[in-house]
Amino acid sequence: MHITHIVAAAENGAIGKDNRLLWRLPDDMKFFKEKTTGHCVVTGRRNYESIPLNFRPLPGRTNIVVTRQPGYDAPGAHVVQSIEAAVELARTLNETELFIIGGGEIYAQTRHFATRIWLTRVHTELEADTFYPAPDPTLWKKVSEEFHPADEKHAFAFTFICYEKN
Repeated sequence: MHITHIVAAAENGAIGKDNRLLWRLPDDMKFFKEKTTGHCVVTGRRNYESIPLNFRPLPGRTNIVVTRQPGYDAPGAHVVQSIEAAVELARTLNETELFIIGGGEIYAQTRHFATRIWLTRVHTELEADTFYPAPDPTLWKKVSEEFHPADEKHAFAFTFICYEKN
């Protein structure tokens, strides 16, 4: 089973501020949906709560929320107490690619055993309180990239980049 980070980050690694995304990029949201639909997605509680109510749980995916909060209720999603429990649940569901969708703490806890990264590099630098570090080129190999210019629907240019662990 691949364990894949899927994340959009600015040139300075910024991914969010005050538990909110920093941009609205419709093509990135479409890309995210295409990649994750039909798979398990793992998110931390705060990141899950930042998803608008009408999109929770994310449709067409098995949502797994990791929280230390006892008795946490996320209707329509699985709630687990640890990353390890989330991975084990995905294995029992015969998942082929488990997507880690954030937030920052969940990315940090899973970075050492992720096998793939789908990074949307947003070509700007913004103020943030949550960051995603650039993949270390000694550990990760870039296997594909696709540039998208800014346009009337996208305030920033961005590039979809896939990395695989060396």
